[in-house]
Amino acid sequence: MRLATFIQDDEPEVGAVMDDGRIVPLSHIVMDMIDLISRWEEVEDEVRATIEAATDIETVPLESVMLLAPVPQPGKMMAIGLNYADHIAETGLETPGHQIWFSKQINAVNGPFDPVEIPKVSTFVDYEAEMVAIIGKGGRHISKADAPAAVFGYCVGNDVSERTWQNRTSQWVLGKSFDTHAPFGPWITTADEVGDPHDLTIQGWVNGELRQNSNTSHLVFNVWDQLAELSQVMTLEPGDVIFTGTPGGVGVAMKPPRRLEPGDVVRVEIERLDMIENPFVAET
Repeated sequence: MRLATFIQDDEPEVGAVMDDGRIVPLSHIVMDMIDLISRWEEVEDEVRATIEAATDIETVPLESVMLLAPVPQPGKMMAIGLNYADHIAETGLETPGHQIWFSKQINAVNGPFDPVEIPKVSTFVDYEAEMVAIIGKGGRHISKADAPAAVFGYCVGNDVSERTWQNRTSQWVLGKSFDTHAPFGPWITTADEVGDPHDLTIQGWVNGELRQNSNTSHLVFNVWDQLAELSQVMTLEPGDVIFTGTPGGVGVAMKPPRRLEPGDVVRVEIERLDMIENPFVAET
């Protein structure tokens, strides 16, 4: 199932995206995406029945709505660094002995096709194609064996990074948390539809040029490792957003380095999860 947050008139709604390009609204069942995820065991049968029974009159064309980030206001948004072997190699750094975590603040959340700002104070904005995991049941002290059951689904994401701010201290949070710098979507593909999340082609394009081309099988710490690590520290809650790492091919590692400029368009595509595409614009 593919579940989206969208605006048709004025208020955000939750809906199921059909194969024929229509959306079945689900707002009569749930208030928002976190409500849906939190109550999934309770509402799943009603959601599936609503989708099955929906007529054309009860659906809306996908092209007539604006897609928002599937979880517009997650409780937490965490991201892991240096988590693909080819990305580690291009940085010249050693493979981490422990997972390197940072938070992307909630102000960075952005829609799958919305503009991304190049900040006024920026000198080097970069892209990072990433698979995003959305927490379902969550919990604390989740074992690797239990981790698959803790994930509700997956999205396509771009961990946009302001490299100068990221690297001027040992703490990456500011460089990773500028407004609009966490586009993800276009919807949540539920975990049952994805199957193994560790064998998906992941690609990143800049202005039509393929820059990143890898597979999630190359994660150093896979999704189950990540949830086991994080949940030792914090309770993972429904709707929390986890950026799982980027492969090689980022702009800062190119020779010479190539930063993003106003007018550039970055597209990220992941097998089975579809794609997001964001124009980059100067902050006004």
